Amino acid sequence: MKSVQNVAAGAALTAALAGGGMYLAMAAPDGAATSTTLSASHQKGSHRANGITEQQLTGDTAARVEAAVKAANPGATIVRVETDAEGAAYEAHIRKADGTSATVKLDASFNITGTETDKRR
Repeated sequence: MKSVQNVAAGAALTAALAGGGMYLAMAAPDGAATSTTLSASHQKGSHRANGITEQQLTGDTAARVEAAVKAANPGATIVRVETDAEGAAYEAHIRKADGTSATVKLDASFNITGTETDKRR
């Protein structure tokens, strides 16, 4: 009798895990990443600061942020682009051509207002 209970419990656990994975897949917003971003495994969750939660950028806004950042950082790879919770309108997390990481801050007119370089590689 115990083996029947074990099989039933295992089946229930497997179904719950599969259902949870399907729920998460359906909850992902359309267009959450642009074609120039790294894979989803490289994207972090939403950062929250000053009572503001950053949101991933999509569409024309994402394209304009990416264009401005790439023009100022030739050879850089865009990791993700999002709203900024710390004062700028937008920010782009990038990997520079030399392998260093940086966060580029932009104003609402897509002008770069600053770059924060991450010392880690």
